[in-house]
Amino acid sequence: MRDPAHIRILSVDDHPLMREGIAAIIRNEPDMELVAEASCGREAIQGYRDHRPDITLMDLRLPDIGGIDAMIAIRTEFSEARIIMLTTFEGDVEIQRALQAGAQGYMLKTMPRKQLVETIRRVHAGKKYIPPEIAAHLADHLGEDTLSKREVEVLQKIAGGNRNGDIAALLFISEETVKGHVKHIMEKLGASDRTEAVAIGIRRGFIHL
Repeated sequence: MRDPAHIRILSVDDHPLMREGIAAIIRNEPDMELVAEASCGREAIQGYRDHRPDITLMDLRLPDIGGIDAMIAIRTEFSEARIIMLTTFEGDVEIQRALQAGAQGYMLKTMPRKQLVETIRRVHAGKKYIPPEIAAHLADHLGEDTLSKREVEVLQKIAGGNRNGDIAALLFISEETVKGHVKHIMEKLGASDRTEAVAIGIRRGFIHL
């Protein structure tokens, strides 16, 4: 039987210590109950089906399909799902993608325990919540050009140490086309060289190593 006085929570994270920490926080809150845990995206989707939690705490980085894709899958099947993304990363690109995909909250794992439980209660009450620090970070990049899917692919190959000729072969495009993509990447990111472009791309969440 569901207890209407309790906020029922599904915790999704591939690190056991992180899950244990979240479980300990929830146990100390009289209005919350941890109903299930998952260590990957596919387990999260099945866990949601089995338990229909009020709130899902979803790690952004998971070993299989990734937190945002798991959230999209859950919300495609259960449009009422309320999901809060938890991450150690502050990249504006990932934050925007998560919010556009339907996340009701976005939190950094380094934030205080009190902020986590307050966010859970806000989202359970039907509100969205983005901490001021993250909102300010998003505002810093408003109006900036985003990278196309192909430009992200090229930047990822650059990060892997590939030269233009290597990238052309890997992506089955001409070297001139690669040069054009590299030029646009540098302009959009405001980078002075390829190394800086990779650093900015990682920091903003366009690519991952």
